[in-house]
Amino acid sequence: MELQQLRTFQMVAQTLSFTRTAALLNYAQSTVTAHIRELEKELGKPLFNRLGRQVQLTDAGKQLLWYADKLLNLAGEAQASMANDRQLVGAISIGAPETICTYRLPIVLREFRQRHPQVQVSFRPMLDADLYQHVRSGALDVAFLLQEPLQSNGLIVDRLREERLLVVSAADHRLSQFEQVGPDDVKGETIFLTESGCGYRHLFERTLSREGIFAINKLELNSVEVIKRCVIAGLGLAFLPEVAVAEEIGRGELCSLKWTNAFRVYTQLVWHADTWMSPPLSQFLNLSQTMLGAK
Repeated sequence: MELQQLRTFQMVAQTLSFTRTAALLNYAQSTVTAHIRELEKELGKPLFNRLGRQVQLTDAGKQLLWYADKLLNLAGEAQASMANDRQLVGAISIGAPETICTYRLPIVLREFRQRHPQVQVSFRPMLDADLYQHVRSGALDVAFLLQEPLQSNGLIVDRLREERLLVVSAADHRLSQFEQVGPDDVKGETIFLTESGCGYRHLFERTLSREGIFAINKLELNSVEVIKRCVIAGLGLAFLPEVAVAEEIGRGELCSLKWTNAFRVYTQLVWHADTWMSPPLSQFLNLSQTMLGAK
């Protein structure tokens, strides 16, 4: 199986035409036919159904196309890397939840771009539950998660740093004067929570349910910034990472309530065990580990 044959196969799969493929690749049509026949002979399966002048991918053809795309992309990256030893080229796809997007990742992305301006970075903010699935499916090269320690077969997890979670109120809220605050004290309060699928919100709900506390009004919002504005306005309490509220606490706009026990999660890097460690991805992981790892 040669790269030249795979390029021909990929083009036929895209155009569904031997004639069009020959014109685009500047081949004789007999050459296109020969490349496909050689692949089919080597694999022992037909790759296309030939219906007169029309062709369609068989199931085997669809399966080979997935691998052909990967192999040809890797070959292109290798050639580009050899052509320019001093400058990394290629592409990586990254995902992270809102808090990490806003408060942790910008310094990493800025430094990475300064060091490797030719690398195309595709960035997708989403919830932890979605990030996990996208890494498993290969839709993302790497993801950042903000949740309790993760263990999963088939994934590599690097725990970067511990993150404290706080129950916060407006500075003049009645609970801000309490020496200690527990589940009983929030009965009847409005609690602003992040979306279902967020990696940490269930910790607070689990604590309340264990104590049999259900008489609270939960409001779910999809933005940490909106939640903070609502709490500052005195509309209720919130359960958020310390890094997301540190500035508002420092300015006296929010108060960290003295909760009876500590809530802790971790910023974690996650990638699939079978992911090819391309030079751009390797450099991004190393930089993230250096800049976001526990000091």
